[in-house]
Amino acid sequence: MSKHLPACTLLAATLFACTPLAAQKVETAYASIATLQQRMDAGKLTGKTLTQEFLDRVDHIDRHGPTLRAVLETNPDALSIAASLDAKRTPQHGPLYGIPVLLKDNIDTGDREHTTAGSLALMAAPAPRDATITARLRAAGAVILGKTNLSEWANFRSNHASSGWSGVGGQTRNPYMLDRNPCGSSAGSAAAVAAGLATVAIGTETDGSILCPASMTGLVGIKPTLGLVSRAGIVPISANQDTAGPMARGVADAAALLTVIAGSDPRDPATAEADRHATDYTRFLDLNGLKRKRIGVVRELAGNEPNADRVLDAAIAAMRAQGAIVIDPVTLPHLRDLSAPEMTVLLYDFKHDVNAYLATRTGLPVHALADLIAFDTTHAAQEMPWFGQELFEQAEAKGPLTDAAYRTALAKAKKFAGPEGIDAALKAHHLDALLAPSWGPAFTTDLILGDHVVSGDPTIGGVSQPAAVAGYPSITVPAGWAHDLPVGIVLFGAKWSEPKLIEIAYGFEQHTHAWQPPKFLKGPGIGNGK
Repeated sequence: MSKHLPACTLLAATLFACTPLAAQKVETAYASIATLQQRMDAGKLTGKTLTQEFLDRVDHIDRHGPTLRAVLETNPDALSIAASLDAKRTPQHGPLYGIPVLLKDNIDTGDREHTTAGSLALMAAPAPRDATITARLRAAGAVILGKTNLSEWANFRSNHASSGWSGVGGQTRNPYMLDRNPCGSSAGSAAAVAAGLATVAIGTETDGSILCPASMTGLVGIKPTLGLVSRAGIVPISANQDTAGPMARGVADAAALLTVIAGSDPRDPATAEADRHATDYTRFLDLNGLKRKRIGVVRELAGNEPNADRVLDAAIAAMRAQGAIVIDPVTLPHLRDLSAPEMTVLLYDFKHDVNAYLATRTGLPVHALADLIAFDTTHAAQEMPWFGQELFEQAEAKGPLTDAAYRTALAKAKKFAGPEGIDAALKAHHLDALLAPSWGPAFTTDLILGDHVVSGDPTIGGVSQPAAVAGYPSITVPAGWAHDLPVGIVLFGAKWSEPKLIEIAYGFEQHTHAWQPPKFLKGPGIGNGK
């Protein structure tokens, strides 16, 4: 339990009675993986009891209390799985053994749960097999607790969408202030972990879909190097940018989760080099991780939101106080040259990749992007009550991946973001990482007009874009507060530089302690969210 919020305050907010037992359950809900393992090793907690406590919180908070709409469904076999793991527990267990994990609902589970990407078009039948990362989590002893809501189709259907809205689940709310948006597309994963509905969750990112929701719900989110984590069995947008990654309340938990899901997979050729780089990322949890690290501030990514800039400046001061060498500012070349080629690539890739994914699913009424467009049109009252599907239509109009326009755009995007972008900036100043503010505090949810993200210079895509387009790693860490809302910072670096980023992030986190649990404030503009 955070020292900033007495147990009874949080319990009242979440509709639990204020009793010692209830207070203990809340502390368990916000406990770290290490703390939970210590309690289970000591015989003070079982995986089945822990799973039941999280299922109870989903019922009280997500469905009947503040009504976050973060969890689309819980795993009907979660308790039996947890009990089976308890019976086989040994002192040699791994860090995730018996730990409940939520999966974004674009990640296949070959069980009784659905995989819908938030769309009613995929509700007819579950996926036939686990995604590779689902299988890796099960092999590590994690309990798949359920599937989380998301921006439908990972926010690649309309330019005017509200992050966190899906036809299956409605609008996800931010647990810090319920009229605020959790950002997306991994909205449900972020809101659930922030609200203590699970210890950790998996999100996915094409451009900002882990970093933005993590930063706006006070979490740590890691967007790994493209090819470190398998995408097999994950509903795609683009093979050139998609990846899954951890979302957690602390760097240590995120590092433990990344350790389990990283590695090569024959089902995803992009991971051919992963085993050469994957490691135990908890080895880089260094209290002195900031010492002598050279960090460059990309000021062109600041200046859009005053709260974010204030938190960034405080973070720079904290880093310097812990021995970091901060170069401010640092120029990141080609920031204004990424958006156009990126969108071209995503439109081409989506058509090709979603068609390939749908071919792996059976028992569905849709088999290709054209079918999805027709389904949405037929079911417009359920699927398009607030916004349309112009990105679907633009993608369907694209040709094959052999088109010259696609090949040119892909080459340009990768060159400008990677070798001539991030790599050039790092080399020019001998840097370990680059630093930028996050998007600032969460914006209000607006189902009619869509997201209200402060964008600043319209020619710059955003803080997540350079690493997303390059396929390089990035991490967001809670760094401060504005009007009861969390604000983060974003660190990004060279390909395969997860160890350095984790060192920096952990050193920063352990000397700033910015995280606080949510209070589930109503906010001034609360609506029914449906």
